[in-house]
Amino acid sequence: MQIYLVGGAVRDALLGLPVKDRDWLVVGASPQQMLDAGYMAVGKDFPVFLHPQTKEEYALARTERKTAPGYHGFSLHAAPDVTLEQDLARRDLTINSIAAYAQSERVSGVFSLENAVLTDPYGGQRDIAARVLRHVTSAFREDPVRVLRVARFAARFADFSLAPETLALMREMVQEGEVQALVAERVWQELSRGLMETKPSRMFELLRDCGALAVLLPEVNALWGVPQRADYHPEVDTGVHLMMVLDMAAQLNAPLAVRFACLMHDLGKATTPADVLPRHLGHEERSAKLLKGVCTRLRVPVDCKELADVVAREHGNIHRSGSFGAAALVRLLERCDALRKPARFAQVLLACECDARGRLGLQDAPYPQRAALLHALQAAQSVATDIIAANALSAGASGQKVGEAVHHARIAAVAHMLRATATASSGSDAPPKPA
Repeated sequence: MQIYLVGGAVRDALLGLPVKDRDWLVVGASPQQMLDAGYMAVGKDFPVFLHPQTKEEYALARTERKTAPGYHGFSLHAAPDVTLEQDLARRDLTINSIAAYAQSERVSGVFSLENAVLTDPYGGQRDIAARVLRHVTSAFREDPVRVLRVARFAARFADFSLAPETLALMREMVQEGEVQALVAERVWQELSRGLMETKPSRMFELLRDCGALAVLLPEVNALWGVPQRADYHPEVDTGVHLMMVLDMAAQLNAPLAVRFACLMHDLGKATTPADVLPRHLGHEERSAKLLKGVCTRLRVPVDCKELADVVAREHGNIHRSGSFGAAALVRLLERCDALRKPARFAQVLLACECDARGRLGLQDAPYPQRAALLHALQAAQSVATDIIAANALSAGASGQKVGEAVHHARIAAVAHMLRATATASSGSDAPPKPA
């Protein structure tokens, strides 16, 4: 039995990056030998075991053979006669096909790359040095998930280029219909991970380049070539703007739900009627409708779907909110359900800031709407709704009238806040007028 550290752990160590997850490969062992050594079997589809002390995963060396189209059409062979080189040959990229022999692992469960013996039959170290993403063998084409994985790695390693032969192979896989066979859960898993990388735009640009974006997210793919509004740098079309928004979200360390909302917020611009171009009137409702279809198709989690829906419908109003009066601000807060879900509303505002700053020359511009709307929300939340409701009920008001009384009280509170803010910004010492 020989044990190797493989995959991303070796790659990241060679790149000088923190090693978060370690994958171990066992060569020359059978499942029974693993069980006899104290390992616990956990894999249903693959021969995977947990280390008795560290609880890290150990997989038996295996080969794979494609038996049907799509992601599930594989048969695998895991046995003591499978060599290290055979196992490495089935991996996706050369930078992930390097193995380090773990001489001390079985004793302590601790491993370091210092003085490690590396096995690198496919040139992974060469491609790390050259900053190239390159497929290992033609077996790459047997798993369509790898199209998404390569795109995700492009988003993570922004200074790596894609080997031309790998791009050509990915295009062939798309043309052969392999990407269409992917299950929704795997598509969402890879897309969501790619959105959280350091430069998510690269994932979508690569997917578009190989043709996969038109298959997986045609609503997003359609945004390239759609003109922006004349006052939003018309030389940058909506697809390019979208990529800038995603990278701004990464720059601001936005969570997944915000990044997904950024990806989805402008879908309706691709279906703008010609008579309202280039202003894109009504694109918010069109975006929300298209978003619903995407979320159903990819089985997007509820928190991501709901946040994206609010952003799609209201981002235009949030951008314009600096000119709103108290009544319009309260209606906006209520439509966004900000009073019940203030944390989500803060994320809505972050997505809108990413949209506003994802434009040429505005990357470092302030976005005062975010602070102003949070201030308005704070004022609306200060209203003692229980007292107002009790007073209204005691006066014989119906349920609808109670709601109206609370609504008007919030408008008054926000109006008072606006006057106080205006007075402070003008430098006047005069006290604000009462609401």
